[in-house]
Amino acid sequence: MLLKDFACTLIKWQKQHGRNDLPWQVPDPYARWISEVMLQQTQVATVKSYYRSFLSRFPTVKALAEASEDEVMALWAGLGYYSRARNLHRAAKEIVQKYQGVFPQSRHEWESLPGIGRSTAAAIVAFSFGAKETILDGNVKRLLARLFAIEQPLESAAAQKKLWALAESLLPDEQLDRYIQGLMDLGATVCARSPSCLLCPFCDACKARQLGLESKLPLPKVRKERPQKEATVLLFWYEDEFFVVRRRQKGVWQGLFSLPEFGLLSDEEQVTEIGKRWGLAVQNCRPMETVVHDFSHYRLLIYPLAVKVKAKCAEDSDRLWVSYPNMQTVGLPAPIAGIVRAFFQS
Repeated sequence: MLLKDFACTLIKWQKQHGRNDLPWQVPDPYARWISEVMLQQTQVATVKSYYRSFLSRFPTVKALAEASEDEVMALWAGLGYYSRARNLHRAAKEIVQKYQGVFPQSRHEWESLPGIGRSTAAAIVAFSFGAKETILDGNVKRLLARLFAIEQPLESAAAQKKLWALAESLLPDEQLDRYIQGLMDLGATVCARSPSCLLCPFCDACKARQLGLESKLPLPKVRKERPQKEATVLLFWYEDEFFVVRRRQKGVWQGLFSLPEFGLLSDEEQVTEIGKRWGLAVQNCRPMETVVHDFSHYRLLIYPLAVKVKAKCAEDSDRLWVSYPNMQTVGLPAPIAGIVRAFFQS
């Protein structure tokens, strides 16, 4: 493949077949930044509704910086990878304080902000400021691994070095926004996990296809056996309200409100004692259906117990009673929100 022809071919393909109606396809660096963070490990279809809601509530970086963490987490609830939201909030404060609300225009400055890696920073400055920077997200890695037949695990240092060098060598001098979008589009829609080679503009030049390896590359990641954890969550309820506590401990749900979580509980006496700690008199409890939730590094088995109480206890900043019709106002982890909905809809 002639490298000088790669960009021209890709740009032409993107104009004709790429995604050109996404809501964040604007030069505004704030909009690009929010979308790029949301799109980390999350599909476009899922991000669209969250993106619109987020920008409606926080239309500027100043509005985001001045918001409380609870407000930010509530709008992020269900999108997963919650450290992204916490880092987004921290970065907004830094942009307002360090840069007086003016967005930096270099990749290196963006990389210094919380939660921003090289590829995300490159996308922001390329789309917003026309900087000559390349991205290398999962879709682009897969695309390049096939086009150039990289027969090494993509997470290896050797493959990473080779991929970045390739990505930089292919950069054009003009129409960078089209080119970067083309990389994303081709990797996501054509050179997907199951490739549609006949629709690819590089079908005849693809080394993996020439070698019959288009379905085998990139090499699968070596996966370790996923450990399994178990927990009991207590859905304390009174009329149409349920009780939540803020998770202060480190972990993927840090800072979110959730149902109180404990180790395995064997009987109602334990639940009654736990209720007393918060001033709750337990009337009865019953088990609900077990929920299985997979995180990137482990599987969590959740055993919910619906616990009816005789009256509500006092609230504070870390303990709230939430009415079921208004549950969307509190940032609940997706599996916990599912448990609440299953109970009140049953």
